[in-house]
Amino acid sequence: MRALVVRLDSFGDVLLAGPAVRAVAHRAERVTVLCGPVGEPAARLLPGVDEVLVWEAPWAGFTPPPVERADIDALVDRVSAARADAALILTSFHQSPLPAALLLRMAGVPYLAADSVDAPGSLLDLRHRRAPHAHEAEAALDLAAAAGFPRPPGDDGRLRVRHAPAAPELTGPGPYVVVHPGASVPARRWSPERCAQAVRLLAAAGHRVVVTGGPAERELTAFVAGGHGLDLGGRTTPPQLASVLASAGALVTGNTGPTHLAAAVGTPVVSLFSPVVPAERWGPYGVPHVLLGDQTAPCAGTRSRTCPVPGHPCLDEVTAEDVLAAVAKLLEAAP
Repeated sequence: MRALVVRLDSFGDVLLAGPAVRAVAHRAERVTVLCGPVGEPAARLLPGVDEVLVWEAPWAGFTPPPVERADIDALVDRVSAARADAALILTSFHQSPLPAALLLRMAGVPYLAADSVDAPGSLLDLRHRRAPHAHEAEAALDLAAAAGFPRPPGDDGRLRVRHAPAAPELTGPGPYVVVHPGASVPARRWSPERCAQAVRLLAAAGHRVVVTGGPAERELTAFVAGGHGLDLGGRTTPPQLASVLASAGALVTGNTGPTHLAAAVGTPVVSLFSPVVPAERWGPYGVPHVLLGDQTAPCAGTRSRTCPVPGHPCLDEVTAEDVLAAVAKLLEAAP
């Protein structure tokens, strides 16, 4: 059997699909992942993936492309060429799988399964109902099991990546804590000033601090690292970032992709979690963690990209001292 797993969202969302991908791979001869360009690096890190198809969907992401007939036709042809016998369409609880299902039907995929609130007509063979409060990783596993792909024997269902060797050439020798100050939208970021305070306090407490970020975040990471942390902003590929996180004692970050990458390499997380989306669905999965931030703030559940409350109180009322205490708690509990 050839199988297709669809997850058209962010880097972190694709990582959260990893346990379901492994379940599919246990039964299928070949697994293709269809994802967006932002999720592609994560898809290439997942065990069980044989092929990655990249397509930017006009209903996903922050700046979706226009709908163009030639682009749709090209995708249908590419999916048809993959000759999948079955497909899982993975979406978040607030998304519809039906646009993707329509295109996969046009490509001739004979069996389609997805979680769907809306009546799917002939677009789905399995219309599954996700548990009301399930974590995204668990919801994907539940769908896979319902579609005939149960979790493999001995698989703990946690997040995982293919390989994350130590990277002393990037971090230098000895233990360290990682601070990742960026996030895809402002509502999910702790303020740069608070991040910088935390780096200074962690360093004063004797921790070596490594600050990470993407190529567009070099100015941010330089400010946060200051003279107290090692600035790796813009210097790591996704596999290298996995290696940096794998050797860290803990990660301090907001609700962003590196949270799930840290979980995939078994690193504890101090999560500065803005409640614009529910932590029960997107919080650190399967690793020790401390959740900081007011989860009952007025912005809770709004899915806002920019905080609708002046002063961003849900996160900026968290102090550097709170972060230091959370890091200490995780490190003390480590085996």
